[in-house]
Formats: sequence, C-alpha cells, structure tokens
Amino acid sequence: MKRAGMIVLLSVFLLGIMVVAVAAEPTLEKIKNSGVFTIGVRNASPPFSFINKQNERVGFSNDLAVLMHKNIEKKLGKTIKLEMKETSPNTRIPLLTSMAVDLVTETMTDTRARRESVDFSLTYFVTGAQFVVKKGSPIKGGGEIAGKRIGTQQGSTNERVLREKYPQAVLVTFPDQAAAFMALQQGKLDAYCNDGIQLWGLKYKSANPDQWEVVGDYISYEPYGMAMRKNDSDFRQVVNVTLMEAIEGGEYFKLYDKWFGPKSDVPYPLSPQVKTFLFYQVVPK
Repeated sequence: MKRAGMIVLLSVFLLGIMVVAVAAEPTLEKIKNSGVFTIGVRNASPPFSFINKQNERVGFSNDLAVLMHKNIEKKLGKTIKLEMKETSPNTRIPLLTSMAVDLVTETMTDTRARRESVDFSLTYFVTGAQFVVKKGSPIKGGGEIAGKRIGTQQGSTNERVLREKYPQAVLVTFPDQAAAFMALQQGKLDAYCNDGIQLWGLKYKSANPDQWEVVGDYISYEPYGMAMRKNDSDFRQVVNVTLMEAIEGGEYFKLYDKWFGPKSDVPYPLSPQVKTFLFYQVVPK
C-alpha cells in the first residue's frame, strides 16, 4: 500500500511539473511544436472580423493576422497552420491565458486594467464609444440617455464607461453584438452603445442601413491592440514588427482602404491625426 501511495504521489508530482512546463512554454515554441497558430476572433464584428455570405471568416484584423502568420512561418522556418477560434469579451482573456489561443486579434481595447492580465501589441486602430439608434430618435448622444434602455456588451469597456458616466441610464447587457443589435431592431432598446466603428459596421451590414443612425461624440477613447500572454517578449516582437512593417511599407493602409475606404461596405475615413499616431509607433530599424 505504501508503494502504491508513493507511485500515486510521484505521478501527481510529475503531472504538476508537466502542467507548469506547458503553461510556461513560450508562444513561439508552442506554435513550433504544435504546428498551429491560433488566433481569437469574432464572428459578428464587421468589418474587423465576421462571417461573410460564403461562410468565411474575413475582416481587417483577420487580414493583419495573416501577415503575422507569414512572419511567424518565416521566423520558425516551417509551414504553420492558421486557425481562428471565436472569442467574446468574457472569454478572450481566459482563452488566452489557458493557451487555447495564441493571440486575440479581435476588437479589444487596450486598458491599464487588462494589462494586469495580458500584454498588448502596438495600437492598430483608434475609435470611441457612440450610440446607434433608429432614425429620428430623440437620442443624439449621452445627454439624452437618462432613463432610456441602453444596450451594451457584457464585460466591455463601453459597459464600464456607461456605468461610470451615465448612472441614470437603464443598462441592458448582452453576450455579443448580434444579440444587442437584434434587441434594438425589435424595439426592446432605445439605443445600443459600442465603439463607433463597430456601430457603423452594424448599420451598413443591416438589411435597411438608412433606418439607423450612429450618433453622439465619442464618450470614451478606445485604442485597439492585439492581446497576448504576459512576459513573452519574443512573440510580442514578431507581432509588433509585423504591424510596424505593415504601417511603414503601406500594406496596413491598403488593407484599411479595402475595409474602410470610400468604396468599401463600411466607409470610415482615417483622420490625419490617427495616421500620424500610427507612424509615430514605428520605431527606427
């Protein structure tokens, strides 16, 4: 019995060592060993990451991830499979820290609180929270939402800002954007609050775009970054260099024009200030 007990204890000890080793495995090493680079994406956040009519996951942030995939293959010197896994504001950090995904590329705001759990890449997009309402609504911004039913995504920065700045609004939280916009279309909400660019995406992708308006000044600052596990400098370097090369070489702006340009489904002009900000993040070679 003592011998059996010792074997059990030894097995548990070895298993613990293996778990710690896996948890501490650097991301590039994990990708090299598994042959798979897994990114966390969204299914309904046009034009960043969504499923199109051909049942394909497409979008601006997904295209940026493809550039990173190419650089990872170059760095590791082998063919790597790219996989996309759906995430949400509530699941993306747990999926990342549990190593189920290697990089969260969907629309995630870089905040000081989130930096306690994960690291972020350079900022690759800048927007702010606004409201989408039915055309003709008396709501023109944050000043008119007291007592109104305002939809927001659970766990998002928008939810936190609304609770802090507009405590008299009646907040209704939803697990994802599609559910919130559906509630607005059904008349269960007076407005839906999210990052302005995502609201424009919902408007243009809806069956009746002219029925909806995006209103109000930004009530928050939302710098999007790509999230990764903490203290993994080699992987972060690959991600950041990919973004810097895309900005410096112009590929970033070609993709921006593809998804946000005047001929795109979601026109959203890049301001000169934001363009300058993007270039200032590109450090010298």
